[in-house]
Amino acid sequence: MPSPALLASYRRLFSAPGAAAFTLAGTLGRIALSMNGVSLVVLLAERRGSYALAGTVSAAGLVTGAIGMPLLGRLVDRYGQSRVAVPAALYNVVPLLALLLCVRLGAPDWTLYLCWAACAAAPNLGGMARARWAHLYRDDPAARHLANSFEQALDELCFMAGPVLAMLLCTTLAPEAGLLTAGTLGTVGALLFAAQRSTEPPLPPAPASVKERAHGSPLRVPGLRVLVLTFLATGMVFGATEITTVAYADALGHKAAAGGLLALVAAGSCAAGLLFGLLTPRRAPGARFLIGAGAMAGVLLLPLAAGLGGAGLGVLGVALFAAGTATAPTMVTGMTLVQELLPQRQFNEGMAVAVSGIVVGISAGAALAGTLAEHAAPGTGYALPASAAALALLIALTGRRHLMARKQPPAARKEQAPENPERTVSASV
Repeated sequence: MPSPALLASYRRLFSAPGAAAFTLAGTLGRIALSMNGVSLVVLLAERRGSYALAGTVSAAGLVTGAIGMPLLGRLVDRYGQSRVAVPAALYNVVPLLALLLCVRLGAPDWTLYLCWAACAAAPNLGGMARARWAHLYRDDPAARHLANSFEQALDELCFMAGPVLAMLLCTTLAPEAGLLTAGTLGTVGALLFAAQRSTEPPLPPAPASVKERAHGSPLRVPGLRVLVLTFLATGMVFGATEITTVAYADALGHKAAAGGLLALVAAGSCAAGLLFGLLTPRRAPGARFLIGAGAMAGVLLLPLAAGLGGAGLGVLGVALFAAGTATAPTMVTGMTLVQELLPQRQFNEGMAVAVSGIVVGISAGAALAGTLAEHAAPGTGYALPASAAALALLIALTGRRHLMARKQPPAARKEQAPENPERTVSASV
């Protein structure tokens, strides 16, 4: 049971008018996002009889998503949340329905790649929700830290519930039911979220000079480059852990238990995120990020030890839960760093670039783990997420000077001056 202190802290967080409304609406879209991968794989495996096709079609969507996400974030920075989320959500319905129609009619495989790749314009409601928290609590750093921790925990809850719901729908109703439900929830959630105009952060003021207008890519900021590379390695941890766990459970003759084991990873991260929000940060975000990366590298040795030792599913489950506890604090601090390193007019694009690094890492980690699972003994695959976590720590340590550069340039600080009391930090994940 949650402690009274935890409940009281998060209850105060939702005392702001409109906070509960945009959170509930955004949760619908985030559950939809977590349902997509499993729903697509089950659909194509059932209707086309090929897991290989399902995997490559899914990979095509990840690639276009990694490209499209920063572009959509740039539009949000320029035009605002509602003006971008509504058309993006309505547009996304078209290629999704086209995919289902192509599967139904037996269209050539290339049409599936085209349709799924075109589904890359789904609005990033998680990032937009973080922007709203920053707007509501722009004068309260402790509340913003609590809100960011809550958002990370909510992400983990959605990615625990979404795949389970998708599998249930696909196996009990029809293989198409998962994607149909995800599309409906995503569209409705985005439209309801955009309708909450009272909590939408206003646009930053227009740049005063030509030099400020030609700000270029947020990757020009050295600290963001370090974060993106670190997040790419962290994404490899996620992708490799998922595939390795499925392969290990299958080798023990309990493949169905893999979903529960992966849920334990997310549960550990969710619990850690909620508790992390209650802590008062005493170190700079850069220092906290290094500590989080170090902790992640350390706890990921536990599943490796369990796998190499031939442990049963019970011991492995405990190790995976412990491994998940370092994820949320690291991710929360990393996203806080993105906000600190970039000027307001680039927050959504910068956060989207960071998330794209995670997406690419997940895809690469899953591919490498799949290859390793076919050629190595069960449990050996856990060396891959452990190595990826060590790589993330090495990257963070190498670029620690840039991560400690918290102060924004004068133009960015001027941009956030109190001449407009409604101005806020926008963030996207």
